[in-house]
Amino acid sequence: MKTFITEIVRRLQPLLDMSASEIESLVQVPIEASMGDYALPCFQLAKKLRKAPAPIADDLAARIEQGTPFDRIEAVKGYLNFFVNRGKLAEVVLRRIIADGERYGESDAGQGRTVIVDFSAPNIAKPLGLHHIRSTMTGHALCRIFAALGYRTIAWNYLGDWGTQFGKLMVSYKKRENELSRGELTVKDLLNLYVQYHRDKEEAGEEETLDDEARAWFRRLEEGDAEAVELWRIFRDESLKEFQRIYDRLGVHFDTYEGESRFVRESQDVIRRLLDSGLAVKSEGAVVVPLDPWKMPPCLLMKKDGTTLYATRDVAAAEYRQANYSFDRLLYVVGSQQKLHFRQVFKVLELMGYEWSARCVHTDFGMLSFTGGTFSTRRGKLILLEDVLDRAVEIARAIIEEKNPTLENKDEVAEAVGVGAVIFGDIKHRRNKDVVFDWDTALNFDGETGPYLQYSYVRLGGIIRKYDGPLPASANFALLTTDEERALMKMLGDFPAVIGRAAEQYEPSIVASYMLDLSSAFNTFYQKHRVISDARDLTHARLLLVQALRTVIRKGLDLLGIKCPERM
Repeated sequence: MKTFITEIVRRLQPLLDMSASEIESLVQVPIEASMGDYALPCFQLAKKLRKAPAPIADDLAARIEQGTPFDRIEAVKGYLNFFVNRGKLAEVVLRRIIADGERYGESDAGQGRTVIVDFSAPNIAKPLGLHHIRSTMTGHALCRIFAALGYRTIAWNYLGDWGTQFGKLMVSYKKRENELSRGELTVKDLLNLYVQYHRDKEEAGEEETLDDEARAWFRRLEEGDAEAVELWRIFRDESLKEFQRIYDRLGVHFDTYEGESRFVRESQDVIRRLLDSGLAVKSEGAVVVPLDPWKMPPCLLMKKDGTTLYATRDVAAAEYRQANYSFDRLLYVVGSQQKLHFRQVFKVLELMGYEWSARCVHTDFGMLSFTGGTFSTRRGKLILLEDVLDRAVEIARAIIEEKNPTLENKDEVAEAVGVGAVIFGDIKHRRNKDVVFDWDTALNFDGETGPYLQYSYVRLGGIIRKYDGPLPASANFALLTTDEERALMKMLGDFPAVIGRAAEQYEPSIVASYMLDLSSAFNTFYQKHRVISDARDLTHARLLLVQALRTVIRKGLDLLGIKCPERM
C-alpha cells in the first residue's frame, strides 16, 4: 500500500544517494509472506555502491530507522525485508476504505487526459453473436477502469457499416424483393439474406457473376445512388435498434456510434494527400503505401475499382479522433487476426508525420471458438449472444428456485447472475488467449465464476444483516492480527494498484483474478473465525472488515460490468 511504501522510501533516502522515485521503483512485494510485506532487493545497488548485495542489505538494516509502522526490518540474503505491524496494517487499510467508500481504488492519475476505446464494432445487418462478447465487454471494462483512474473516456462503437459486404446484401435483397417488405425487415432477415447470397454463389458455379454485381452495388453506394443509400439506411437503422437492445441488457454504454460510413469522404482526401506527398503510389490501378522497409506488405488504400478499404477509413478516423479529442491513448479492442492491419495503419500514420501514432494501441484478443467448430456467418453457424444470455438466465432461475424459492425478485436476480456468468466466463481469461466456449463450463455456478463472486458479496451482506444493530462508525482495528486477517488486509490494500496494473496492461482479467483471490481469502477466513461473537470490540472490527470486503467486491465487479444482487 502506498502509505507503507512512502514510509520505506522516507527511511531509505538518507542512506542512499537516490531520488524517491528511484527507490520506490525498487521496492517489491515478496511472494512468500515469511519474507515480509515489502522488500528492497539490493542486487541493483551492487554496481552503484561497488559492494555485494548481502553486505549492502546488512549495512542498511544496521543503519535504517526501526519502529512503527514496522515490527522489524531485517536483511536476508541480499534483501532488506520490511514487516508491517499487523494492527497498523489493518488500521491504515480499513480507515482508507471507510473514508473513500465507493470511490476506494479510484485516483486522479489520468486527470486532464483522454482515452478513446474503440470496441464492439459489429457489422450491421447481422445480429450480435457470442463472439462479440470479447470485444464488447473487454472494451466496456477498460472504459470503466480508465474512468476510475480519472481519465476522460470515450466509448466508441466503430460500426462496420460500410464495405463490399453491403453490396452482397443488396444483391440478395433485390433477388427476393417481392417476398420482403422494406419497412418490416428484421436483423434475422438480413442475416438470412447474407447467408443466402453465398448459397446463391455456390449454386451459380464457376460462371457466377454475383460478386461483380455486389461490387457494382457498393460502387453505387459510395457514389450516393438514392436506392443504394435508402437500402443501406434501412439495414443500418434496424441493426442499431437490435444492437441497443442487447447492449442495454449487458449494461454497456457508448458515447458515439460513428462507424466506417462517417469517414468515406475523408478517406478520399487521405488518398489524395498521400499520393501528393509521394507516400502512396498507384499500382495496377490500385493505390498503396509501400511498407517494404518495415517488412510489411503494402497498405492497400483504394481498389482498382475506386472503392476504399478498412485501412483508408481507419487512417481518416484516427485523424478525426485526434483533431477532435486530442487523445492520450486510442485503444482498438479488435481481434488478434487484425495485427498486421493495425501495424500497417499505425505505420502509415507515423509516415504522415503524426507523433501521436505512437499512442494508438491495438488491444488485441484471442479467438473465441465453441465445442463444435468455429463461427462462420456466411454458413449461418452463428451462436447468437442473446440465446446464450437467455440460457444462462434460465439456468440461474432454476438454481434460485431450488435454493431460495421465497426470494422476492427472482427474475431480476436470475438476470444479474446469468448475464454475469457469461461476462465473467470470458473476461476472466487473459485477453490474448484463445477461449473455447463450452456450455457446461461457462454456466457452472461453482468455482472461478461470476456467480461465485456474486454469492461472496451476498454472503458478506448476510453476515451484516445478522448483526443486531447499526454498524459501528469505527473500531479497534489493532485486534485484527490473525494470519487470515493479515492476508485480507494486504489484498484489500492492493486494490488501487490492481486497477492501475489493469489499465497499464489493458487487461481486465487482472481485476477478475484479483476478485477470485479476494473471495477465496474471505472464505478461508470465514471458515476459521467467527465475525459476530461475545467479544464486542473484536466483533465491531470484523464487521467493518466485512463491510470493506463488500465495498471492494462490489467495486471490482462493477469495473467488469457485472451487477451485484443483494440476495441470491
